[in-house]
Amino acid sequence: MRILDKYILKKYLGSFFFTLFILIPIAIAIDVSEKIDKFLRHTNLSIGEIIEDYYVNFIIYYANTFMPLALFISVIFFTSKLSSNTEIIAINSASISFTRFLKPYFIGATLVTIFALFMNHMVVPRGNKTLTKFSNKYLVSKHKVNDNVVKYFSMKLGEGRYIYIQNFGLRTNRGYHFSYEEYDGLKLKYRLTANEINWSKKDSVFTLKQYTKRKIFNDLDSIQSGKKFDTIFDFSPRDLLYVDYLSREMPSKELYEFIQKSKRRGVKNLNSYYVELYKRTTLPLSSYILTLIAVCLAFRKKRGGMGINMAVGIALMFIYVFFMKVAEVLGAVAGSNSLVYVWMPNVIFGALSFYLYIKSKN
Repeated sequence: MRILDKYILKKYLGSFFFTLFILIPIAIAIDVSEKIDKFLRHTNLSIGEIIEDYYVNFIIYYANTFMPLALFISVIFFTSKLSSNTEIIAINSASISFTRFLKPYFIGATLVTIFALFMNHMVVPRGNKTLTKFSNKYLVSKHKVNDNVVKYFSMKLGEGRYIYIQNFGLRTNRGYHFSYEEYDGLKLKYRLTANEINWSKKDSVFTLKQYTKRKIFNDLDSIQSGKKFDTIFDFSPRDLLYVDYLSREMPSKELYEFIQKSKRRGVKNLNSYYVELYKRTTLPLSSYILTLIAVCLAFRKKRGGMGINMAVGIALMFIYVFFMKVAEVLGAVAGSNSLVYVWMPNVIFGALSFYLYIKSKN
C-alpha cells in the first residue's frame, strides 16, 4: 500500500468515526431530554441500569442507523478539503488515474461494510431485544402495550395439523377456546377442544381444562372429555405473535429459521420479516455506492467551496433515506416482492454513482 493510500484511508476512517461520534451525543441529548421525567418516576431504577440496559444499546442502534449518513458526510468533507488544498491537483499531476485514486476509498468502504454487516446481523438485534424489554418495563404505559393478547389466531403446525385460539394472553400464558385438528386430506380425523389452555414456561407443557377429544372413524366417533389434560404441542406462545419489532430482535440466522418455520405453518404475510432480513445486507453494502457518489461530487474544486458539496451531498443523502423508507413500507405490503423493493434504492443510486464515475473519469 502506497503512502498516498495510507494517507487517504486514515482520513477516510478518521473522518467517519469523528462524524459518527458527533451525531451520537446529539441523539443521546435529545433522548434524555424527552425521557428524563419517565426515568425519575421509577425510584428503583438506578443510573447504572439506565446506562447499561438502555443507553449502551441505544448507542449501538443509532450508531448503526447513522452509519450511512456519517460515512457520506465524512467522505464529502475530507475529499472537499483535499480538493480545496489542491492536494488532488498534485495527485493528478503524478499521473494517478481517477480509478486508482478511488482504491483507498473502497478499502475503507470494505472495512466499514464488514463491520456494519457484523453489527446488523449479530449485535444490533440482541441490543434491540434488551432495549425493547427496558422500554416496555419503564418507558411505555401499561395500557399502551397492545401486543399482550392475541385474538382469533389460527396456525398450521404441520401437514394436516392446525390449531385455533380465540384469545391468548402472552403475559399470563393463558388462553381460551382452543382447538386442535388433524386432517387426512380434506377429511377430519381428530379434534381436541378446550375451554382454557395454559402454558408452563418451565417444561413447555400445555395444560388443557374442560377438554374434549374426538376421534373420527368410518362408522363411529370416539369422544372423551375431562377436566384437565397435559400435553405437548410443537409451538410456543412466542409463535402466536407476529409483529414488526420481533424481527428486529432476532439475529439473522434465527430470523431466517423463524421465517421458514412460519411459512410451513401457513402464515400468509411475512414481508415485514423479509424486509428486515434483506435490509441488514443492503444498508451496509450502500457504503460503496455512497462513497463513490461522495468522491465524485467532491474531488473537483468548485466555486463556492465545500459548502456547495455539502449541500448537494446532504440533499442526496436525505433523498436516499426517503427512498429507503418508502421501499421498506412498500416491501412490507402483502403480495409485494420484498427483495426488489429493498434493493431498489441501492439500484437507483448505484446507477447514479456509475454515471457520476464515468463523468468524473472522463
